[in-house]
Amino acid sequence: MAIDATGVQNSATGRDVPLYKMIIDGREVDAASGETLDVYNPATGKLLGRAPKGGAVDVEAAVRSSRAAFDSGSWSRMSAMQRSATIYKMADIIEARREELALLETRNAGKTLADARGDVDYTVETFRYFAGATPRILGDTIPVRPDFLTYTLQEPVGVCGLIVPWNYPLLMAAWKVAPALAAGCTAVLKPASYTPLSVFELGKIALEAGVPEGVLNVVSGPGSTVGEALVNHPLVDKIAFTGETYTGQHILASAARQIKKVTLELGGKNANIVFEDADLDAAVRVGISAIYANNGQACGARARILVQASVYDRFVEDFTRRSSGLRVGDPLDPETQIGAMISQGQVERAEEYVGLGTAEGGRVLFGGRRPVLDKAELAAGHFYSPTAIEMPDHSSKVMQDEIFGPVVAVGTFKDEDEAVRLTNGTRYGLLATVWTNDLRRAHRLARRIKAGGVWFNTEVNFFTEAPFGGYGQSGLGRELGPHGLDQYAQTKVVGINLGEAGNPFNV
Repeated sequence: MAIDATGVQNSATGRDVPLYKMIIDGREVDAASGETLDVYNPATGKLLGRAPKGGAVDVEAAVRSSRAAFDSGSWSRMSAMQRSATIYKMADIIEARREELALLETRNAGKTLADARGDVDYTVETFRYFAGATPRILGDTIPVRPDFLTYTLQEPVGVCGLIVPWNYPLLMAAWKVAPALAAGCTAVLKPASYTPLSVFELGKIALEAGVPEGVLNVVSGPGSTVGEALVNHPLVDKIAFTGETYTGQHILASAARQIKKVTLELGGKNANIVFEDADLDAAVRVGISAIYANNGQACGARARILVQASVYDRFVEDFTRRSSGLRVGDPLDPETQIGAMISQGQVERAEEYVGLGTAEGGRVLFGGRRPVLDKAELAAGHFYSPTAIEMPDHSSKVMQDEIFGPVVAVGTFKDEDEAVRLTNGTRYGLLATVWTNDLRRAHRLARRIKAGGVWFNTEVNFFTEAPFGGYGQSGLGRELGPHGLDQYAQTKVVGINLGEAGNPFNV
């Protein structure tokens, strides 16, 4: 199934512009209002197409479709092996369309084609993992009294509202859709307004693979209308959201009024901690990708580098030398290492924080500007040079706030205790990376660092088989692995009396 959309005339260029569709109850539809949102290529500023600007009416239709599909049992009561086979088929279709989907993701999100291919590969892996997990959703037999058989059932939560961000549109959708489908849930999926295109394709792929109508609906539109309606709808049993912390706080407060289950994967200000005994060459190489991959637009970006004072100068010199040579430009060029940021607003945010950093006593080590690019077609694109700021004040906004761009704050520490204090000294607690060859120190820090994931001497942020999530204002619940599947199930206890019934009131 090739990517397709109805063409509408673009009066500015005279060319056809694709008009994309939402998916409700197995059909591709426009917004009930007929309104659309323009979708742009961040690297060129050119119009890619138009997406439906959904609203409360569209959410109502999608939720009722998902509720009817759940209550009918067309998916929730399908055998685990059948559900598994269908999810495997989704993975196969995505894999077969790897290049096509990667190209779409690059054009819509501004990331390099290499990064987009990696996202598609991880998407395939995610669907295959949860397809394999589907027949292994097990209950327990619990020994209580000899005359009772007591066991648990793992049942699907119900209708899920899945809200995904713009930085990894397809992959973050997979992290939610795959476990929801594996558990037997139905879902309404809301893509970010900037990047709905690959998510529309995922909805069509689900139908092609044999997921019944209504099981996965896709509704695009602003968070202020579509997101609000989804979070507050009484027929939605669970919300799963990935995005910034303030929106997550609002979602949590709204969901609390109806006691909905909520999973939140929110922001981070993750530390990259380098001890004097580390392999400095490796720490520099991986430290560069840990902040500048996807232009720093990742909750897992290591946006603080904390280096032991004794090796600080050596580290900073090498980090600066290598980072200054990174190639910024056309995301479709295989030589490009840093693509476009999602919007002009994100570029301005990076600029604002660089200005704040210098005002707070920081020193720009490199970058701190918009790059000069040699392709005229990129003149209207959203680019910012990889930047590092030396920040002596660890309480500064550049050290504390999530910038979500290619800006890293660099500072020093004296010893292990100070490294722990500085690492834990933010409101976030998503991830940390530690560089050390001291095995005992590694095990100590694994316990002392307050984060959902602590990784040693590696570029890895996550494995599909292992849980991902944060402490503090980095979120609630976990995604991926068995822990991620648990978020879409609820436990029921069943007790069967095998003996005589009692007579408590002696009646």
